[in-house]
Amino acid sequence: MTARKHTISLLVDNEPGVLSRVAGLFSGRGFNIESLCVAETLDPAISRITLVTRGDDAIAEQIKKQLNKLINVIKVHDLTGTEHVEREMALIKVKAEADYRAEILRIVDIFRCKVVDVGPAHYTIEVTGTDEKLKAILSLLKPMGVKEIARTGAIALGREKKYRGS
Repeated sequence: MTARKHTISLLVDNEPGVLSRVAGLFSGRGFNIESLCVAETLDPAISRITLVTRGDDAIAEQIKKQLNKLINVIKVHDLTGTEHVEREMALIKVKAEADYRAEILRIVDIFRCKVVDVGPAHYTIEVTGTDEKLKAILSLLKPMGVKEIARTGAIALGREKKYRGS
């Protein structure tokens, strides 16, 4: 079997040490976490952890079983292969020399991004979208000089089943 990306969404108790136990499960078994996002849900007692890892389906199944054994884990859902919405946000600081300023602003417009900070020699751009969208904008900005980047990692929610009325 080939390794593929798995996006896993966890609902966990919002308590100290829970994230450490989840991350420890991965490192203890030699699994890599490619991205990890954690935030409180509507219920302040519960947090959602969205993590992305790579592995074949057997490894993903093993990960899910191990996660389900953790006491503070309420629900584990592998969104891979299911209908879901997945997004990532990045802040990209790019050199904004006079020759490139107009081109950078055109790219920002095309990708529906925002310039959130301007300096005498840089723009900081906020972009939200799929991993592919972030890779595409980065490939266009690199020749102009990307100075820094900060990415959130993926966040994701499963889609609701569509209502089929009679």
